[in-house]
Amino acid sequence: MTTAPPVARGPLSSEPPPLPDPEPVARIQVRKLHAWFGGFHAVRDVSLDIPTRKVTAVIGPSGCGKSTFLRCLNRLHELTPGARAEGSVLLDGVDVYGRRVDPVVLRRRVGMVFQKPNPFPTMSIRDNVLAGHLLSGTRVPDPEAMVERSLRQVALWDEVKDKLDQSGMSLSGGQQQRLCIARVLAVEPEVILLDEPCSALDPIATARIEELLGELESRYTIVLVTHNMQQAARTSDYTAFFYLGDLVELDRTTTIFTNPKERRTEDYVTGRFG
Repeated sequence: MTTAPPVARGPLSSEPPPLPDPEPVARIQVRKLHAWFGGFHAVRDVSLDIPTRKVTAVIGPSGCGKSTFLRCLNRLHELTPGARAEGSVLLDGVDVYGRRVDPVVLRRRVGMVFQKPNPFPTMSIRDNVLAGHLLSGTRVPDPEAMVERSLRQVALWDEVKDKLDQSGMSLSGGQQQRLCIARVLAVEPEVILLDEPCSALDPIATARIEELLGELESRYTIVLVTHNMQQAARTSDYTAFFYLGDLVELDRTTTIFTNPKERRTEDYVTGRFG
């Protein structure tokens, strides 16, 4: 994958917190994003840049808008009855909320991995990897090669290569989550969104997922929502701290955890509240 060209800034009414120099190219630019569930204002006036081929962690206490923000990036938020969003989310300079943007196509470019592993129970391991293509009717020239390549990317091939016809539900929890990541990779996304992907896993499986993130970031832009601050510190390049729907601070992860600019950030990462 070639490095994306710099994205020109448009006449936007809100500037995001700047990333420290030297700034990497922003793959996603969020501007004045608001999100509601009915009358509840879950995300408030958020503007930030998400850099290309880096891991950006989103942290904050429960109910602060982390997952809602994540779901706005590929328009999953709007699938919830009564939910709506306003503002701009630019992917390579194109507003994903534009009239001509097909949400289905968008979600192929911006894939999502959820908190609980969710392989399709009636599908084999092989078909779980190919599910995005099977469900959309996309022709795959060499499906076996795609299955192997995707499973190798998540370090699962050697563990399942002799049982590809078995149900995806036959795997352990950690293996299921890596299978779900392989399913996302098989449709060749540009961005991977992960919503607390390790919260239901044991420490060994969690370590495998974290190691995998380090391997994937050289090829993909990754946004990771996590309630585990140690995980954010271990795996991410940048960290955004949310509180009560607001973006409080965005900076390099080392700065957020050692020398944050905002008192609320310091109080949260040092355990004074949460």
